[in-house]
Amino acid sequence: MSSFLAIGAVTAMLKNLLEEGLVQRTLSDKLGGEPSVDAVAPDLMLEKLKDKKARLNLFHYQATPNIGWRNVGLPSLNGQGERTSNPPLALDLHYLLTAYSEQAFGAEILLGYAMQLLHETPVLTRQTIRRKQQEWLSGNNARLRTLATANLAEQAEQIKITPESMDPEGMSKLWTAFQSHLRPTAGYQVTVVLIDSELAGRSPLPVLTRGPADSGVVSQADLIPPFQTLTAVVPPNQQVSAQLADDLTLQGHHLDGSNVTVRFTDPRSQRVLEASPLQGNTANQMTVRLRDARDPDAPPNIPPRRHWAAGVYSVAALVQRPGETYRRTTNDLPFALAPTIQIPVGVSSGGGGDEITFTVRCRPEVRPEQRAVLLVGDIEVPARPHPTQTNTLTFVSRPIGTGEYFVRLRVDGVDSLLVDRSSTPPVFDPDQKVTIP
Repeated sequence: MSSFLAIGAVTAMLKNLLEEGLVQRTLSDKLGGEPSVDAVAPDLMLEKLKDKKARLNLFHYQATPNIGWRNVGLPSLNGQGERTSNPPLALDLHYLLTAYSEQAFGAEILLGYAMQLLHETPVLTRQTIRRKQQEWLSGNNARLRTLATANLAEQAEQIKITPESMDPEGMSKLWTAFQSHLRPTAGYQVTVVLIDSELAGRSPLPVLTRGPADSGVVSQADLIPPFQTLTAVVPPNQQVSAQLADDLTLQGHHLDGSNVTVRFTDPRSQRVLEASPLQGNTANQMTVRLRDARDPDAPPNIPPRRHWAAGVYSVAALVQRPGETYRRTTNDLPFALAPTIQIPVGVSSGGGGDEITFTVRCRPEVRPEQRAVLLVGDIEVPARPHPTQTNTLTFVSRPIGTGEYFVRLRVDGVDSLLVDRSSTPPVFDPDQKVTIP
């Protein structure tokens, strides 16, 4: 790869190419004087034109990313932000080739010569670049000696020169920005310049084997991944959420194996509960009893009802496949654990009938940071503060008309199960009611 000096080295190569061509074509006889070649901005040419000599000017006005190389070697950083590779900076260089002459047709002659020369030299070969670098290193020009160290001949691709079409409007905008008068001009694209990074990367050791017994890539004839995968979490009785007393069914594929553990994670607190599945599991299904789940970091004397809290969890399975010495973890799927109201619900009226107090016992217990709401019919009644984890909540409501009302307990957005979906059509559970006298 080249160094950051490559852009300057390419411009110097093109300038030398045009200068050598001027001598070989003996244009001095046709222009009445020896023309020269410059590589400066067009506005700086005003001072040079005072000597009334014919001139060519090669101006590099833009560098753009090369489409073919811009994604080579990416990504260059790992998940920790550490550099793993050094992809090259791949650039296309854009030039304006302009002819200046005070003689009639002089600029046209000079521009025609230059365009023919670049047409006949579409590639800067490695041999040409190395020859010019040797000349620069042995010369007296300090700037050229510096550009000779750009390693331009060692990059992966050779330098190609192609004409670039420019519409009149774009050309006019360029010369307006140069604050200079428009002269006979041709556009060229020089591609590709590969600039190597000097930052340190990482070079991993060679691969000795590819899989067990150097088996290489394993292919299969279907679209099912060869890894353990969960596809569905199914609560019992076609319910949308599970209760603490339920057995939860996990469906997927490649779930058979040994040392199987089902892991539940609370995304809010990152609390983890683990349980072993029940007997009789298959490669496509396993069943786990929720009340068997335990927090592996909690003391063993804590009862199961205190491990859980109503809300949304993610569930995954850890399975050790036959012939392997480690466990693989499946993908995570969400499921909701609903609170369960223990009937009957206590109802009492305050003095003068201004307030109604509901006392609700539930499982699992509600933690202090959880938000609990009792829905009496369509009326929401927030719970009174509970500074400790508890299974008894108090709700104080404004006056509600007498009669029977269906009740639901909502904890962290998950409602207790009021609808019996095991029947068709679904029906309300007649036991989930309160009577307001």
